[in-house]
Amino acid sequence: MRQQIALQEEHEPIYLLVDLHAITVPQDPKLLRQNTLNAAAMYLALGLDPEKAILYVQSQLSEHAELAWILTTIASMGELERMTQFKEKGRGEERTKVGMGLFSYPLLMAADILLYKAQKVPIGDDQVQHLELARDIAKRFNQRFGDTFPIPDALLAESGARIMGLDDPTVKMSKSATSAYNYIALTDDADTVRNKIKKAVTDSGSEITYGNDKPALKNLLTIFSGVTNEKAETITERYAGKGYADFKTDLADALIAFLSPIQERYQHLLTDEQQLVDILHAGAERARPQAAHTLKEIKEKLGFVL
Repeated sequence: MRQQIALQEEHEPIYLLVDLHAITVPQDPKLLRQNTLNAAAMYLALGLDPEKAILYVQSQLSEHAELAWILTTIASMGELERMTQFKEKGRGEERTKVGMGLFSYPLLMAADILLYKAQKVPIGDDQVQHLELARDIAKRFNQRFGDTFPIPDALLAESGARIMGLDDPTVKMSKSATSAYNYIALTDDADTVRNKIKKAVTDSGSEITYGNDKPALKNLLTIFSGVTNEKAETITERYAGKGYADFKTDLADALIAFLSPIQERYQHLLTDEQQLVDILHAGAERARPQAAHTLKEIKEKLGFVL
């Protein structure tokens, strides 16, 4: 999120709260609404300026869903079956229970990108495959119907592009993990952060080093670096001759110092729900002309009667 927000200083980026993506799995309607507003508040708490950037809810513009349908006629089932998330959740007996939303949502993601003719897309490295699909679809559409879309490139963070689980450094950190000790939530209080870091897995030995031979420690150092803006190698120098206990204590303190002001702003923003709704509506209205123009251009090239 920090990488994305930094773009507002030189560009006019567009930020989506992707509620259409969220309903690919069952959602409690009240929780979905509240979580959408929570996400908006968190972006603002992290520094997003709605005067510089566009922030809105995906479902507020029907052009996303409409373009996603059009892209289903451009993509193939083979391409979607190769998507990692579908392959992971659609194996064996579970395959018959996988919803079509999970199967086809990469096309909605492609629509989110192509609707604005995006040239750069800030992503984690686990999303590179989805961006490649969007690139392939854009090229295919251009070949069939004439130049329409620029081919978008990924913007990957130099470090921290993928944060791994505290309880298992071989899998990505995720708030949907079965164990709360897998992740640090941006809303975790100080005691929770300390407890989670204390229980985070480490590697054999006691020396604080940064390398692929110590994946758990490398992950913790990546987090430390991310919240302090120090290089991991610089951090390791401070812990020469020290053990994991000192390192974990300081990491927890750094995380708490990083999160506390964000959480204070976040809680303040949530006290005025209408202000959040107004910001989202204003963002949607700013995005609407470009979305409508792109979709109209696509429909004309497809031969639709407008």
